[in-house]
Amino acid sequence: MNASALQLMELHKRFGETPIIRGVNLDIRQGERHAVIGPNGAGKSTLFHLISGRFPVSSGQVLLKGEDITGLAPFMINRRGLSRSFQVTNIFPRLSVYENIRCAVLWSLGYRYSFWRMVEKARDARELTESVLEQINLTSRRDVMAGVLSYAEQRALEIGITIASGADVIMLDEPTAGMSLSETEYAVALIRRVSEGKTLLIVEHDMSVVFDLADRISVLVYGQVIATDTPENIRANPAVQEAYLGAATEEKDHA
Repeated sequence: MNASALQLMELHKRFGETPIIRGVNLDIRQGERHAVIGPNGAGKSTLFHLISGRFPVSSGQVLLKGEDITGLAPFMINRRGLSRSFQVTNIFPRLSVYENIRCAVLWSLGYRYSFWRMVEKARDARELTESVLEQINLTSRRDVMAGVLSYAEQRALEIGITIASGADVIMLDEPTAGMSLSETEYAVALIRRVSEGKTLLIVEHDMSVVFDLADRISVLVYGQVIATDTPENIRANPAVQEAYLGAATEEKDHA
């Protein structure tokens, strides 16, 4: 069995007196693609915020490759090898595709803000930027302003920014939200390619994407994990069907 890449131990989050995450325990193995699913309001994005340091933990621990990262700032967590995307596209719309990726690459390589350094002369940054552009299939769009890309291209660019740090644990929050069928197929192929050899934690509503990508799935309901298993077993789990998959079917029947 592979070693743990990410461990959540009795993780809790309260906003005032309201519990949102209630004792989550997860063990995500190195190299696996792990999906978190659940109905709206289950706490999936909050869980992502806790892991990546965006929200402080009320109690419990987050371990990254065995190191306690609970309470660290997001940039410190990123430097330890964890990178994430957001549910809402998070790019620099007035910079080119190339410049968006280069910003992430420069930071990951240790370059800091300097008015006298010519970044164009940084060969390592240039080569890594071009490599990431090739991975996300945006080389031909390198000089286009990010704000005029199609929605699917913007999401691909954000995935590129996420992987540009060289992190070996990648978190993607709703990467295919709002996409057409063809765009989703493109995104799934991209995610599979860029996560090769890395650990992937993904929150996703599209069940076809989840069952296509994930090695294991955790189901979050009202801030608690009610099941973690293979896609086949999750699909057949009566508790999951009642709490999530069945509820989705019921909503569709009444639509």
